[in-house]
This record gives sequence, C-alpha cells and structure tokens, in this order.
Amino acid sequence: MSQLLRGHNITVSRDGYAAGEGQSLERPFGHADPGTMFAWAFGTASWPNRTEPGGSRGLEDYLTREFHRNIGAEIMGRHKFGPQRGPWTDHEWQGWWGDEPPFHTPVLVLTHHPRPSFTLSDTTFHFVDADPQTALELAREAADGKDVRLGGGATTIRAFLDADLVDTLHVAVVPVELGAGTRLWTSPDELADRYHVDVVPRPDGVVHHLFWRR
Repeated sequence: MSQLLRGHNITVSRDGYAAGEGQSLERPFGHADPGTMFAWAFGTASWPNRTEPGGSRGLEDYLTREFHRNIGAEIMGRHKFGPQRGPWTDHEWQGWWGDEPPFHTPVLVLTHHPRPSFTLSDTTFHFVDADPQTALELAREAADGKDVRLGGGATTIRAFLDADLVDTLHVAVVPVELGAGTRLWTSPDELADRYHVDVVPRPDGVVHHLFWRR
C-alpha cells in the first residue's frame, strides 16, 4: 500500500506567510500572533490542548482530527523545531513542546547541522542533512507502513512541493496580512497545474484549501 506524504493544518496569512519576521525563543512565529493565526483550530472540540469541554464541530473539527489519522512519522524543518541558527550550541534545547510533544511518532528534523537523536515521551527526534527525496525515504522507513506528515515550516513545505513529493495538502488562509516573513506562496494558483483543489470559505473569513494530486 502506498504511503502518502500529507500536509495538515498549514496556516498562512492572506498574503501567503506562514510565519512572520524575527523568530525568537519567546516568539516562535516572529511578529505573527499564533492566537490569531490558529484561532480556527483552537476553537474546535478536538483541539488536543483544550482544557474545557465544548468547542466547534463540523469541517474544522474534522480537519483537526485528521492531523493524527494513520500518521507514522513527521518531517519538519529546523526552524519549526527551534530558533537556533548555524551549528548547535545548546543541546539542552529539545523543542517548543515540553516533555510531551504532540507528534507521537518519529520526527525527522531537516538541518545542515545534525545532532544526536533523543526521545521525549513517545516522540523521537532525528536530525538529518538530506534532500527532500532522501528525507521522505527515511521517514517512510520510520513510519512502519503508515503515511508521513509534512509539518512545516513554509520553506520546508515549499521544497517538497517543488520536488513534486506532496500527495495531499490542507492550507488554512486566515484574514490577516503579515507583510513579511516566511512565505508559502504568492497565490494558491501556483499549485493549480498539479493538484485538484476544493476551496471552502468559512463565516469567520478563514478559507480552507484542500489539495490532492492530479
């Protein structure tokens, strides 16, 4: 059975940026406000960090649940993992997520500066210097027959799109403009020659784009 490479809940501004400028330890998304960018997901009944009952059902709740369905490994870029640049100077840094990361699978972190693997709870992080095709092959081996999730950030997602490796992709476009940062696209029409797409606008101004390979 084919192992798909899937992108889920990738959230960008109306002008195509997935993160703002000035990423730091205190601001993982730079000048972008994650509370605004991800409000559509935070409000769903299935958001994993929900501390109170309730939350919305329907399409956005389904999209939130799909994040984990049949996923055996994740690929992410180094800047999703943390704010450091260049050679690693602090191996004590183990990501933004604390002792129980939300992935529950092996995670391949793409970096030109590999470091030893480590495990937190049921997530093991591996640091690899690899092109997209090689990284996908490694992730599929780690996924034990399940699909692979392409986690971001935007530069990593774009590299896999440009290598024609992504099978399905969900992008939520939120009604804010960032003006600068890390951009996924100028327009979703850039993918129209390779993907079918359903476009679903929501009452709050969020527009969900669901792509699958032609």
